[in-house]
Amino acid sequence: EAAKAAADAEIVSGNAGSAFNRLISLIRTTTGDEKESLRLRVLDLFEVLGADDPAVTKARTALMRALF
Repeated sequence: EAAKAAADAEIVSGNAGSAFNRLISLIRTTTGDEKESLRLRVLDLFEVLGADDPAVTKARTALMRALF
């Protein structure tokens, strides 16, 4: 939960790239329910920022690599 709160703060402060990096790094190292929870948070943040945001475009690719 601390990582999610930190990522939320980074989004608010305009540091979306760092927020996505933080969460996606955790996705790579977690499993099960925690991994799913992190994935859903990333998807929520994608919606908040919008598909046209460059940070979202970059993070989508990173998320795909982390999941597959």
